[in-house]
Amino acid sequence: MNASAWSDPVFRWLCMTCAALCGLLMVAFFVQLALASSDAWSTFGPGFFVSTEWDPVKNVYGALPSIAGTIATTVIALVIALPLAFVAALFIVDAPPWLSRVLGQAVDLLAAIPSIIYGMWGLFVLCPIMDNLWKSLGFANATGIGLLTASLILALMILPYICAVMRDVLRMTPSMLRESAFGVGCTRWETARDILMRYGIRGLLGGVFIGLGRALGETMAVLFVAGNVMQVPTNLLSGCTTIAATLANNFAEADGIQRSVLFALGLILLVMAFAIQVLAQYYLRMTSAKRGEK
Repeated sequence: MNASAWSDPVFRWLCMTCAALCGLLMVAFFVQLALASSDAWSTFGPGFFVSTEWDPVKNVYGALPSIAGTIATTVIALVIALPLAFVAALFIVDAPPWLSRVLGQAVDLLAAIPSIIYGMWGLFVLCPIMDNLWKSLGFANATGIGLLTASLILALMILPYICAVMRDVLRMTPSMLRESAFGVGCTRWETARDILMRYGIRGLLGGVFIGLGRALGETMAVLFVAGNVMQVPTNLLSGCTTIAATLANNFAEADGIQRSVLFALGLILLVMAFAIQVLAQYYLRMTSAKRGEK
């Protein structure tokens, strides 16, 4: 009997089983968080999303400060990291081989640094720098701890992940496309914008979402430098918190309704990450025709 006659079906069923397990695991996350947070939803209702109060003594909780802090730090970090990661990836791809190897390894080493090290560096190095900067600009009441500092730390953390993926995607672009663009008079920027980005948009977005997932769920680095203030940030100097930081700060001693509230925050974070992935896939599908995909 030919080995492929039985090995192919076995391999196919193995792949189907693993894919099904991934889907079941995702569903299990949603179900477990929904059940564990049911008391919070029944107690606070939809007002939980817009309430800014957080009082463990009175058992009154609101999710808006954590949600706003998570969104603000993530958006600012992406705005800072994305252009730097793309430009760095372009330079690494076009650099001489000896320099490309050194820079590529340096980027990989940055991705391997534990998040708590970033947090400690942010607290003891970046925060004093930011404090002196605000003081020199005339903001006497400002400190180095706050929204902007947390966003800078997050940008530094997600930059190597995004850059590493973009570097590999750009390297897979056929050299013929780039040479053809140069042949018709395109500049390096026009080639990168109109050829490389369009050709590798799926891979580039994959790198962005890897960084986005890291930024959304980051805990320790933000915990050190955000200020852990349960308020909606109103400017770049404001202290803030995120969903992940709130969970880390309160889960150990939480009980009763507070524990249910923390599970509700975890469910919100999971829904946010899932919704971003769904919207990204929808965008890619809707714009596939413009990129010449079938």
